[in-house]
Amino acid sequence: MNTKYISTIRWKFIWAFLLSVLSGAVLLTTGYQLVNSMVYLNPAPPSAPYSLILKWIINHIGSTPLLTAAGIISFLFFFFMYTRKIVSYLEEITRGIQQITRLGESHRIEVRTADELGVLAENINIMSERLQHSLLEERKAVQSKNELITGVSHDLRTPLTSVLGYLEYIEQDRCREETEMRYYVSIAYQKSLVLRKLIDDLFEYTRVNSGGLPLVLERLDLKAFMRQLAEESVPALSKAGMTYELEDQTESLWIEAAPYELVRAYENLIANAIRYGREGKKLEMGLSREGDEAVVRISNFGEMIGENDLPHIFERFYRAERSRSQHTGGSGLGLAIAKGIVERHQGVIVAQSDRYRTDFITRFPLSPDGKS
Repeated sequence: MNTKYISTIRWKFIWAFLLSVLSGAVLLTTGYQLVNSMVYLNPAPPSAPYSLILKWIINHIGSTPLLTAAGIISFLFFFFMYTRKIVSYLEEITRGIQQITRLGESHRIEVRTADELGVLAENINIMSERLQHSLLEERKAVQSKNELITGVSHDLRTPLTSVLGYLEYIEQDRCREETEMRYYVSIAYQKSLVLRKLIDDLFEYTRVNSGGLPLVLERLDLKAFMRQLAEESVPALSKAGMTYELEDQTESLWIEAAPYELVRAYENLIANAIRYGREGKKLEMGLSREGDEAVVRISNFGEMIGENDLPHIFERFYRAERSRSQHTGGSGLGLAIAKGIVERHQGVIVAQSDRYRTDFITRFPLSPDGKS
């Protein structure tokens, strides 16, 4: 017989029942022989109290009712003894469940047996771990929401305050001449553009990280895609006094991607490289293949990203400079958007930085037709 079935709760209770019957029978047999010896085989003196009591019970009640009552009592006693561990373990599991149901508390039940109770305890432990994970994720979500509100409020309030200030200045006719008014209108307009850019980035970040609509993937020539993107970046590079170099180390790179989404990701990476790498006068793009992955590297030669900042640069609203200035940095969402888009394509993005260069490296699985 399979040991898996023998070790079940059902069989344990059957064994407890059989052992209780056997133990009770042994006890009754032993007791009956002892009483028979005391009363009939080796009778005690007639004046002995226990001898008188035993004879009275036998004569007036009878041995059969007495043995029946003793058998029931002994069976119940032994059954409770043999099932004590099972019941005790069940009570322990019940206490564990009660503790787990208290919000915020964690408890692990020791798995002692291989029967249904052991399986139950193991499943309860798994449930407890998942519950704790869910509670932790919920707390992180609440904290993330609060941080998002704080970040949006901060970044919206700064340019909005400037816009309102200049418009109020104009509305109160405090401008002495038309040139001054045009100057203030120009500043308010530029601040409004910053507001629009931040709102657009916020919507894009929310859409990307909430899953949004499913990606419509198509087979994409990543080499041609990056060449075209580099050429389209020439005006922005020229304005920053920069040039670009394209290092191509492979014959073909085909991936499954949504081109519009990928354009958004790499535009953000290139814009970031221009913003922080203009001192290096050059932007470098590298294309290569590593195993079954297509690798794209966007490099700039500006100021090094600090070791403490590097692990956080893909977080929303995080900027290496603490001033959160719109003049020295963007909305703080560009890299977070890029990371979300890359990960939606089952890709990976990492950043590396030293005194000489900063690299943003993306990896995508090659399409099945592009692996050969």
